[in-house]
Amino acid sequence: MGLPTGFLEIERKDRPYEKVEARLKTWKEFILPLPSAEMRRQAARCMDCGVPFCHNGCPVNNQIPDWNELVRRDRWRDALEVLHSTNNFPEFTGRICPAPCEAACTLNIDDNPVTIKSIECAIVDRGWQEGWVQPLVPAKKTGKRVAVVGSGPAGLACSQQLARAGHAVTLFEKADRIGGLLRYGIPDFKMEKHLIDRRMRQMTAEGVEFRTGVEVGATLSVKSLLEGYDAVALTGGAEWPRDLEVPGRELDGIHFAMDFLVPQNKRVAGDDEARAAPRGTISAKGKHVIVIGGGDTGSDCVGTSNRQGALSVTQLEVMPQPPEKENKALTWPDWPLKLRTSSSHEEGVERDFAVLTRRAVGSNGKVEALECVRVEWVKGADGRMAMAEVPGSTFRLEAGLVLLAMGFLGPVRPGLLEQTGVALDARGNVAATVQDYKTSVPRVFAAGDMRRGQSLVVWAIREGRQCARAIDIELMGQSALPR
Repeated sequence: MGLPTGFLEIERKDRPYEKVEARLKTWKEFILPLPSAEMRRQAARCMDCGVPFCHNGCPVNNQIPDWNELVRRDRWRDALEVLHSTNNFPEFTGRICPAPCEAACTLNIDDNPVTIKSIECAIVDRGWQEGWVQPLVPAKKTGKRVAVVGSGPAGLACSQQLARAGHAVTLFEKADRIGGLLRYGIPDFKMEKHLIDRRMRQMTAEGVEFRTGVEVGATLSVKSLLEGYDAVALTGGAEWPRDLEVPGRELDGIHFAMDFLVPQNKRVAGDDEARAAPRGTISAKGKHVIVIGGGDTGSDCVGTSNRQGALSVTQLEVMPQPPEKENKALTWPDWPLKLRTSSSHEEGVERDFAVLTRRAVGSNGKVEALECVRVEWVKGADGRMAMAEVPGSTFRLEAGLVLLAMGFLGPVRPGLLEQTGVALDARGNVAATVQDYKTSVPRVFAAGDMRRGQSLVVWAIREGRQCARAIDIELMGQSALPR
């Protein structure tokens, strides 16, 4: 390292946001990039620590100190090469990853980590601007054909790696556009979709064939895939949403989060209302919105509701409020449990914790309120935490729209999985190990949320890359692809 005392001399400075008033008027990204000179200063804060825990904190094991030093030396193109060696899509993770690498940074012991996520994003954005990101076309073809089912981050990463190994890859997507969760689950104000489109152009040049509007297990049988391809990768995600099983659930105005988020992303993409919301418009405009679920999907519902013109937004979480600051001695370098306030929260929301919904109340078939009760979590005799209602704590919240963002139970069973006949694990995900990603069915592999359950985009990229290597080894007996 050329500046071992940089962390002592340079203050942490991260990318700022546009003001709330301005960003609520648009669906575009609102993070303002820092100048290259400042990014170089931030990279110089990387302290050449003896054991860089950021490597383990990052699911794709990014070589963070290496590209930080290259940025510090103004060697951006070399930094991009190192970054791409472990991550196919750093422009995605540089925008939407929660940055477990920064939580694991040695400087985070003092709550002052290196701005790893921002530097990563700056490297790849500059790479695109300078024209450094080009297709990596294999020198020769193997003659093997691979089908990848599901075009989320796992499917995209798996397809790109397999194509670079020389295989003929067809990526099947049931929706009308490629991208899966990246395209339709994440709002444009967090990640604009032209980022996916330009990667598609790169992958097409590398040999990936994209087929949209094809639902394997419905419009195309699994049997035909196994007959026409040497291997099949299942990367369809975990799309089975957790439901709210309370009286009044059937009232109009109570919807799953994805039924709300997907149409809005389609509107932003230019679809008319009939195409964006064929089952009817769900809008937060002029309504009191309640979001049930305190995770990232719930946060996306908050930001989308405010942009649509909600009268108010309330977010409920059944778990108790986490501490605002973690105990570093107990958690570092692991990902800590603490209160996290997203940019969407800053735009306007009332958050309430340890709240259980007991029933939905309405008239004329429409929801008007939720009846809730406060709960406390106590440790039982078996050592497990159990939920108990607080006597006399029942209250009501006015609601014209209720969005269920309580997580996902795993992959959808009918269709693809039932036809494939793959074994499932105890959690209902496709059973496969991270050693070979093989399912119980010969020549069928699984990766991403379909295998591991609901998770992060960066974990999906990791699994897609590793699954591609496993398939390459299965087909060729060896692989030059990185694990």
